[in-house]
Amino acid sequence: MCSIVGTVGAVLIAVSLPKFYVKLYIGLLILAMGILILITHKKTYKFSWGRIVGLSVVASFNKGMSGGRYGPVVTSGQLISGVDGKNAIGITSFAEGLTCLVGLIMYLSLNKTIDWTLAPFLVFGGILSVPLAGITVKKMNIDNLRLIIAIVTIGLGLLTLGKIFIK
Repeated sequence: MCSIVGTVGAVLIAVSLPKFYVKLYIGLLILAMGILILITHKKTYKFSWGRIVGLSVVASFNKGMSGGRYGPVVTSGQLISGVDGKNAIGITSFAEGLTCLVGLIMYLSLNKTIDWTLAPFLVFGGILSVPLAGITVKKMNIDNLRLIIAIVTIGLGLLTLGKIFIK
């Protein structure tokens, strides 16, 4: 439910904002999440429904704003909310599908057009990645996984910001 609210709200905002501000928001959010995980990667958190609800709204808002970068926000947010790293990756994979569908329906309902040329390839790649990610995560040490998630998230945040300012 929170995913739907965040996605619908963000799509309504994103269609009227300049791309620069959308990308700036996303880059800063992802960078902040990565730094937070890196700082706290050795700490364990007690599970909190409040943090999960807040996370779902922020992550789905992020998805609706950009169409992307949902995974790093949701995965890192779950770690901060007390969810085990392996479970966080599995939950993210499942939740992203639903959030994508809601965002697509909302976007199309606003009479926006989509270039469908790449869609089959993106869907196929997404489907292939799920079992491979599951196998990889199952074999990894949880402490190493948290550190890797933090580093990759920081990298994605920096990459996003770099694309804005370095042309």
